[in-house]
Amino acid sequence: MLDLILESWVCGLMEVAKVRHRGKPLTWNEGEKLKLLFLGYNGGRNTGADVRVHEMLRQVEKILGKDQCELTVVTQSYKLTKGYFGDSKQIRLPQLYPPWLGSEIPKYHGLIACEGSMFKSKFADALTTLMVGGLGMAAACNKLSVGYGAEAGKMNFMPRWMTSRYCRDSFVIARNEESQDLLNSMGVPAKMGTDTAWTFEPASPERAEEILRENGWDGETPVLAVCPINPFWWPVSANFTKAILRAKLGWYKESHFRSYYFHKTGPEVDRAYEYYLNSIAEGVNRFRKEHKVFPILVAMEMVDAVSCEKLQGKLDENAPILSSRHINMFDLVAVLRRCSMMISSRYHAIVTSMPGLVPSAGITMDERIRNLMHQRDQKELVVEVDQNDLPEHVYHLLNVLHNEHERIRDGIGRTVVEQLHEMAKMGALFDAHLHERLPEFPARCRGADWLGYLPELHPALQELVEKYQTVEAS
Repeated sequence: MLDLILESWVCGLMEVAKVRHRGKPLTWNEGEKLKLLFLGYNGGRNTGADVRVHEMLRQVEKILGKDQCELTVVTQSYKLTKGYFGDSKQIRLPQLYPPWLGSEIPKYHGLIACEGSMFKSKFADALTTLMVGGLGMAAACNKLSVGYGAEAGKMNFMPRWMTSRYCRDSFVIARNEESQDLLNSMGVPAKMGTDTAWTFEPASPERAEEILRENGWDGETPVLAVCPINPFWWPVSANFTKAILRAKLGWYKESHFRSYYFHKTGPEVDRAYEYYLNSIAEGVNRFRKEHKVFPILVAMEMVDAVSCEKLQGKLDENAPILSSRHINMFDLVAVLRRCSMMISSRYHAIVTSMPGLVPSAGITMDERIRNLMHQRDQKELVVEVDQNDLPEHVYHLLNVLHNEHERIRDGIGRTVVEQLHEMAKMGALFDAHLHERLPEFPARCRGADWLGYLPELHPALQELVEKYQTVEAS
């Protein structure tokens, strides 16, 4: 009911905006900076969300020209995004966001929605409503309305209806073919793209080794990264009764997410979660008896620290926890790329490790990791979080990573370069859409080769491009 109230509120504001801004064209004056608002899930120390937005900002700034644009990104916490997003301005997203959408978005020439899980109900309808509401409000105000690197999946009725009604005048670049097809079937114009985390430059390998040594690494043993989550306590939903009981009596602390939002709970959730954690622990313990590795448990988002702690208690030998709560995205991604192998339920743990050619496998709760392994042509490297005989599958995946690492690394390298090409195409699509709406805006990248649509690549990526540059040509 509370989600429905929120959704209805946002719908009402978009309908009002349609009337208020009807007939008012998008305008830009020569010498004026193009003002764009980047709306995403930032400020919760979700490493993947922060990395992809960081690279979106770098790419858009490259395409538009730093002197011709003013980029602003939304955050939930200035403290947790301090030092992120380059020179872009940061503004705080209020918890009660509908009035903010109506008052803030008209101040800009356009909005770019950044959240990867943009059109899906898996995590929270409130988040989907924010993304759809931002895009719909921008379209209603006749502003640029762009979804960048979006994923679409199963949606509940109301978010799906809102997407179909209010995003028809938006321009969405999906990050895989499955999402593109779903959006097009809903009447939302979508083109093919990718994620934007591929170009991210982390801290140095020396910094990564320093962090690992501080956590007990001997400097030689192969490092195994394990990235667990709680796959079963989503979606979160609003519950004022629980919020009041938590405030007054201290109840529901473990299931509390933020404000008056709470995770899904119950005996079935507990049983599935315990099976998932036990399976990972059993697979890792068995593998460690046969191979010398130094395991680390990585919390890509702050909420993952709970899963890391629970898993840590189930391992035969201690494994340090490296959490995004305490380690910034530059350092954490550097650590991931210094690993020898990875098994992860976090999509962006795999993506951000791939430019370092780290052999990786997934234990997935939804379509994102499956789609990624499909792109890598390595479908055998993903299993489901609730799969039968999961301990055996985890053990098998670890052995495949160990025994076939060269084959896997080659597939990863080719995929990274392919995705860089896709990301460049995204930039070109965005550039073309911008000049369709504002033909008078200077075209900085017109005539440039594909690298001209990407932010500057760090040396390791440049080496990969040179090695696999024949992939696209062939």
